[in-house]
Amino acid sequence: MSEIVQAHIPCPYCGSHDAASLYDDGHTYCFSCHHTEFPKEGEEVVKHAIIPHEDMEFKTLRARGLTAETCQRYGYYVTHTKLGVVQVAEYCDEDGSVLFQKLRTKDKKFYLNGTSAYRFFGQNLFHSGKKLVITEGEIDCLTVSQMGGNKWPVVSLPHGCTSAKRTFKENLEWLESFDEVIVMFDMDAQGRKAVKDVQGMLSPHKLKIADLPEKDANACLVAGKGDAIIQAIFTAKEYRPDGIINAADIEEEFFDDDTEAQCYDYPWCKGLKSITKGLRKGELVMLTAGTGIGKSTAAREIAYKLKVKDGLKIGLVFLEENPKKTLRELLSIHVEKPLSIIWGSVDKEKLKTAYEELFSDKRFVLYDHFGSIESGNLLSRIRYLAVAEQCDFIIFDHISIAVSGMDEGGDERKTIDKLMTQLRSLVEETGVGMIVISHLKKTSGEKAFEEGGIISLDDLRGSGTLKQLPDEVLALERNQQAEDESERNLIKIRVLKNRFAGSTGLAGYLHWDKDRHRLLGEEDESCQEF
Repeated sequence: MSEIVQAHIPCPYCGSHDAASLYDDGHTYCFSCHHTEFPKEGEEVVKHAIIPHEDMEFKTLRARGLTAETCQRYGYYVTHTKLGVVQVAEYCDEDGSVLFQKLRTKDKKFYLNGTSAYRFFGQNLFHSGKKLVITEGEIDCLTVSQMGGNKWPVVSLPHGCTSAKRTFKENLEWLESFDEVIVMFDMDAQGRKAVKDVQGMLSPHKLKIADLPEKDANACLVAGKGDAIIQAIFTAKEYRPDGIINAADIEEEFFDDDTEAQCYDYPWCKGLKSITKGLRKGELVMLTAGTGIGKSTAAREIAYKLKVKDGLKIGLVFLEENPKKTLRELLSIHVEKPLSIIWGSVDKEKLKTAYEELFSDKRFVLYDHFGSIESGNLLSRIRYLAVAEQCDFIIFDHISIAVSGMDEGGDERKTIDKLMTQLRSLVEETGVGMIVISHLKKTSGEKAFEEGGIISLDDLRGSGTLKQLPDEVLALERNQQAEDESERNLIKIRVLKNRFAGSTGLAGYLHWDKDRHRLLGEEDESCQEF
């Protein structure tokens, strides 16, 4: 295996100033872009011999604030070579024999003498202990050690931050002999990446991350902030995988957040408000019913109320109708006339005034799907409504037709699982409120849902995620085949799931007023108050 003879050299391919290394067979390798460049024919690299100790000395490094005693502790020398005056860091095996020397020139170029190895600088000085501090470079290692009276176990990486992962891997057993391993890499992008490279390699609770007010430990010392180094060691935060937090660590953040969840009333029914406490942003609500019961009608009434009464911005994803149909139905609510039926006789000038009154403030944003509802396209548009348009609520009608347009190998259940998980994640990530409409399975009971059958969570069609992921599930029940017209136009609202407030059950009644083209609340005195 070839050995490194010059480390931390620039890479002409990615622009890194110190990520490449030169090997004794003449090739170079960049640890940043992973490009390998082999030597041209006739080129040769000479492997340099170890410099004898009698040709080197320990000196105080005034510019770095480091004493000769600190340098002697670690075997960090100064000597004259053909490269000029260089600093020499010795890397030793367990017995203290020199494996290789790393030479540092005044212009911060690095050369290696001897046999390169992935061992920490200073590793031979310590065998176990409570706290081990690992810095990115030798100068920082000397700095931290000196701040601790040269008594604490401190080591550094052999070939810069790009060597962190391999050096950790090849010395895991030694690292595990310490109770805590504190990484104090440089506070730049490369140093942060090196921290990520080693996260998760050690046993749980062992790895801790130190933060400094300057670029690195020596910069702190030179700037007169040596105490910050000690503080960083004892306040280093334990590494946890993304998403894992400890309650004790967020006490201040918890009490600084004095906001309460704002609730927006549904358009109708005191019982519904009493049970659910209303709609909230950051929650996913599932609205379901049998075919033709009035799901889309109810959804439009909710959208209208949230926009007109609460002044919110609403995103509308109605996949069974084109945007003109959606706008006409919303305008019908506004003027309380069935515009689809009387369109030919309506006064268009008066209607334009109503249109501008309802839509000119640009608080309704629609998705015109053009018949295209592929998974990636649909989700990206919904995300756009939440993030770019900053909608407060999005109404998605309905999930069954969305699934039918997705090519997921023909497995409807898996497709619904994926889509519901994506919608749930979007709600959590953006804080948008979302109302999703879903169909029901074909009933196997005595009474069909289209004839007023009672709905349960298990009746949602397609996948268990339809009942598991929403914060709230509302069901509409109506006997559309009843002989009595008033009964045909009466809808029961049933709360099947209520994560926020807990209560469930019959929440009230709605009545379809065909003359006003409105779905109106009709309170039932027998409806239980919570």
